[in-house]
Amino acid sequence: MDNLFAVVLAAGKGTRMKSTRHKVLHPVCGKPMIDHMTDHLKKMGVSETVVIVGHDAESIQEHLGEKVRFALQEEQLGTAHAVMQARNVLEGKDGVTLILNGDHPLFTQATLEQVVTQHQESGVAATILTAVLPDPTGYGRVIRQADGSVDRVVEHKDANDEERRVSEVSTGTFCFDNQLLWCALEKVGNDNAQGEYYLPDLISILINDGKKVGAVTITDPEEAQGVNDRVQLAQVEKIMRQRIMEQHMRNGVTMIDPDHTYIDPDVIIGSDTVIHPGTYLRGSTCIGSGCNVGPQADLTNVTIADGTTISYSVLNQANLENDVVVGPFSYVRPGSHLEESSKVGAFAETKNARLGQGSKIPHLSYVGDADVGKQVNFSCGSITVNYDGLKKHRTVVEDEAFIGCNVNLVAPVTVGKGAFVAAGSTVTKNVPADSLAVARERQTNKENYARKLKQKREGLE
Repeated sequence: MDNLFAVVLAAGKGTRMKSTRHKVLHPVCGKPMIDHMTDHLKKMGVSETVVIVGHDAESIQEHLGEKVRFALQEEQLGTAHAVMQARNVLEGKDGVTLILNGDHPLFTQATLEQVVTQHQESGVAATILTAVLPDPTGYGRVIRQADGSVDRVVEHKDANDEERRVSEVSTGTFCFDNQLLWCALEKVGNDNAQGEYYLPDLISILINDGKKVGAVTITDPEEAQGVNDRVQLAQVEKIMRQRIMEQHMRNGVTMIDPDHTYIDPDVIIGSDTVIHPGTYLRGSTCIGSGCNVGPQADLTNVTIADGTTISYSVLNQANLENDVVVGPFSYVRPGSHLEESSKVGAFAETKNARLGQGSKIPHLSYVGDADVGKQVNFSCGSITVNYDGLKKHRTVVEDEAFIGCNVNLVAPVTVGKGAFVAAGSTVTKNVPADSLAVARERQTNKENYARKLKQKREGLE
């Protein structure tokens, strides 16, 4: 959208959250609520976004960084006063300014685009995004004239009994002709119950100046819900989570129990994948088609190809190719790359390791800082000893090698192609290809020694 600007209000203290964290930085479905808003604006092609900060401004500035511009409202004197702080950035520019609150994460990009498009096409001075609520308590009422056009917006505390019976409310989101916005803001007063400069007063000011004001009523009133406390935070989380689930299911993903599945908004899932209960899919996780994920799987920023199965496991910043099997009770840590048809099984852990095609770590093993070739088998209890107390070292296990039970591979070390490491070995030297490595103490049996120990113990009692 050309010549589109945005002002996001995020200066309030949010005392009802009872938190040391700024309200707009509380996550909804894994993403801070203000990010939902700024991400929509970026996708809409907004050329300049100004975030109004005040209380705990540093935390918001640190979080958003250079994605937006900032303006400081040192004293919170109302929403109109907050918008005025963006004057130095936006005044004098031709275009449309979208004003919205940073604590309304449920607005969809489609809704915001609708209000901007209708504003531009209608040629009005301002457009209000409204909603019809069964219980409008606390919201500013949209009062219309006899012909249905907008007359004014009255805050709940300033409304009379008749006005409070109106169920159409302002969502706090407005579009303005940018040139007219700054002229009208100079006329806003604070003669009201709160002694504040209200942004909705601009509507009456523009109408009194002979300008037209339009309105767009959202079809889903749940989008209008903001967050002021932890109860509303949980409500918004539930609504967004359901929205995310429905979108994936419509795209061909099976959710066995959507009420007990948790998926962040940026997650991608291919068709015919089945997501089982208790699963968390976080961040930028991308899952291919025909996979089975869960139950009780927790994935963060993981890329998974087609046909993979994951159960009762935690994966973080890992890459899995086709037909990989993980779990149950595996931990696949950052930097792990599991090639096609490989397996990480029960109570096994990988970290910064590449597991070759068809290779297996079936159970009770740790493979960290390692390059493992194709068709390698790690038997139960095998370990790559990668840390010497100061530095991490890599282990190389070449194609078709076999690592026996309870083997320690003390890095840096290489096990050659087709080599066999006997159970119970602690390997500190390279093993040549096709060799057998036995690195353990020779067994000695002392006849009747256990009986003597028992007699000795009994004599001490």
